[in-house]
Amino acid sequence: MRRMRRAKIVATLGPASHDEKMIEELAKAGADVFRINMSHASHELLHQTVARIRSVEARLKHPPGILVDLQGPKLRVWKFSDGAIQLVAGQKFTLDSIQNDQGDADRVYLPHPEIIESVSVGDRLLLDDGKIALKATKVGNGSIETEVIYGGKLSDKKAFPCPIRSCPPAR
Repeated sequence: MRRMRRAKIVATLGPASHDEKMIEELAKAGADVFRINMSHASHELLHQTVARIRSVEARLKHPPGILVDLQGPKLRVWKFSDGAIQLVAGQKFTLDSIQNDQGDADRVYLPHPEIIESVSVGDRLLLDDGKIALKATKVGNGSIETEVIYGGKLSDKKAFPCPIRSCPPAR
């Protein structure tokens, strides 16, 4: 099965598409490369999926590419006693260095002292990949007191990119 095109078709495999039958259907439909997102896969699942792709390759006599997408390091807030909270615009919320405590509607542990040390009053902080925005109102003694600018649901271990003055512009 030789394809005479210059572009490659990349198919991302996930829970609905990582079984061998689906991989074969995707390959027959024209997928040239299979992407495995390691943000949502274990090493065991990676090995299983690669074995399935290679099994399909042997049957179809066509070598598809495999792209393993690795997630870079991500800074995250810690856990909440109920698994998640709802932040509302105007609400006060604290990010602190109190490790042995579960977060609640008023505060959460931020396991990155370098962030606490680098934030200044007035900085905007983005949580959950930018969906939630906070403004630092008081900084010191191992905590950042903030006011919620844009609220939303914040759950365990959501991303904390960085203070907005040191982040690349949002797209």
